[in-house]
Amino acid sequence: MSRTTARIATVALLLAGMAAPVLADPVVAPPASAPVVRQSASAEVRAAYERTDALTRQIFWSDQADINPMDPVAGVKAAQALRELGRFDQAAEMAGKVLVVQPNNIEAMLEAGRAHIARGQAFYGIAALEGARNARPEDWRAWSLLGAAYEQVRRPDDARAAWAQALVLSPDNPDVLSNMAMSAMTRGDAAGAEPLLRRAVAQPGASLKVRLNLAMVLGLTGNMAEAEQMLRRDLPPEAADRNLAWLRERAGGAGVDQARTWGSLQGG
Repeated sequence: MSRTTARIATVALLLAGMAAPVLADPVVAPPASAPVVRQSASAEVRAAYERTDALTRQIFWSDQADINPMDPVAGVKAAQALRELGRFDQAAEMAGKVLVVQPNNIEAMLEAGRAHIARGQAFYGIAALEGARNARPEDWRAWSLLGAAYEQVRRPDDARAAWAQALVLSPDNPDVLSNMAMSAMTRGDAAGAEPLLRRAVAQPGASLKVRLNLAMVLGLTGNMAEAEQMLRRDLPPEAADRNLAWLRERAGGAGVDQARTWGSLQGG
């Protein structure tokens, strides 16, 4: 064997004895994560949130409406909470969004009407309320709200007719009677408002709002002692003091401004 041949053979043997090179595993990109699908809250969770304050409810229900715009409850509840917070323009906007995707949602129609009435622009809620009335003529709520809306846009005859029909459907309903009374207040007719509110307060289903409205009328017409008694019974001390101070400043001037600003004060 020549030296050259021997050298080649030696190199071949050395190479043969070397371990095979270890190849790195190919880089594999991690699988793309599946998008998180948010689910609407359960009935139990929703019921729990309904027992919370208005701000917490507004955040929760707005999120639920984002998850499912076709949810027949979420957007309406969000609008209601916004209205309770005094954010009337946003409440009207939220109710309007619901009606864009759910044009037959009666509760959204009613809430739109409430929001526009609350922001002093009832004209823009009348179409929704009339739609609710036409779709469900046996529902006293649409008639009652229409009465308030018609009154605000200076259609007193239509307002009286709407309230009369509401009372036919729900006799002595405290909310209807209270709406009629507050309408009288905005006209400066405290004498006409008081008996309506006393009649409303006497009903088993009378709400805190109805009782506070009676306290307002009593205070503005000079019956401060009875007004204070009612407020002390229904409100925490600080809230009662705030309302009484408001009434003392305005006693004897029951009119549009008094009736409209009272709503922003009466809560605690």
